[in-house]
Amino acid sequence: MTALFLFDDSQADGWAPFSLTRPCGELLHGRWTLRERLERLAGTRLAGHVTRPWLSRFVEAGAPPALDPGGLDGLDGLPDACSYWSSRAVPALDAAWDPAPANLWVRGRLAGVNLAAGAPPPRPDWFAAPDPVPGLADRAVPGDWLHHPWDLVSAGPSRLAADLAATSATGVQELPGGCWQLGEAPIRFGEDVRVEPGVLFDTREGPIELGARVEIATGTRLAGPLYAGPHSRLLGGAISRFSGGPFSFVCGEVDSVTVLGYSNKPHDGFLGHAYLGRWVNLGAMTTNSDLKHTYGSIRVGPPDARTDTRLVKFGCLLGDHVKTGIGTRLDTGTIIGAGSSLFGADMPPKWVEPFSWGGGRTLERVRRADFIATAVRVAARRGVEAGSRFRDWLGDIWNEAGGP
Repeated sequence: MTALFLFDDSQADGWAPFSLTRPCGELLHGRWTLRERLERLAGTRLAGHVTRPWLSRFVEAGAPPALDPGGLDGLDGLPDACSYWSSRAVPALDAAWDPAPANLWVRGRLAGVNLAAGAPPPRPDWFAAPDPVPGLADRAVPGDWLHHPWDLVSAGPSRLAADLAATSATGVQELPGGCWQLGEAPIRFGEDVRVEPGVLFDTREGPIELGARVEIATGTRLAGPLYAGPHSRLLGGAISRFSGGPFSFVCGEVDSVTVLGYSNKPHDGFLGHAYLGRWVNLGAMTTNSDLKHTYGSIRVGPPDARTDTRLVKFGCLLGDHVKTGIGTRLDTGTIIGAGSSLFGADMPPKWVEPFSWGGGRTLERVRRADFIATAVRVAARRGVEAGSRFRDWLGDIWNEAGGP
């Protein structure tokens, strides 16, 4: 048996706004998280994420532990051999996984390494900037790379289409009475899916998959590729090129959006070319722009360090536990840090630091105790137990973000 690890390198460490709160392997890309994709390929569960030290108490259902790069020597019960794979490398679904010792390459870049029995783990600084291990064979693995967090947005729909085409059952699911289908791509329902009459399934551009106990309301137009995770609710409007984790509640006009899960957009408003973390709540009529008036490429980041995404269409990245008030408007290329709560008539800045609170450009720091108390209440509403480890993890990320 081989122990399987995902690691975040120095580039993944800077994936704002998500890298503050979670290992990057726990981000949804297409039909699965990056972790789930690697597990499917390797045929084994991940033993852990090698990631940032302040995430040592990260806790989420189904996720393995988060490990400090300097603490691998002290792990007990590891098998003789270990595989380490970059969270930014996306292996092809049809790649052949071979655990034999080797340096693993994706498109000419080192993506990971398989180490034999008795070999020590890589040195702690190796994970930040991995280099080939001398004496090992080189093996190419088909796949792609994610270079920036907004790649999750730009590459999301095509990744989702490929994933669903490779896994969806052939043929067409029998639709409930009063519903219609355009196109011939497959539709697949999980157990106990509830679809009200008056729902249109448009599969001309890709398959549609609904997880267990998903609910679809009358007046919803679903356009593939589309995946809604277990217990999600699609509550009306035009929803296209969408991938949502469990308990994603969505309504309105939604296009090319990924929702990590346990998040709410239950009211009208446009959301386009965007990525939402977990535990996000968007107030009624929250709307984002995803196209500049000039049709030029979109720049993102702090005012003194803007980066050109080279994307003409890009809306926003919202970190975990972000909240917006009714009528909130988000400019093109907005990035909102985790734990922020925004409201008021004025548009917030395009770069919002974590744990910001307020309206427009008058933002204060969310108090630690208030943030944790709100997060615990929100988790309870979805039946998630917010025990001491959950609260400690929230406190750790608040501390790491700094500020008064």
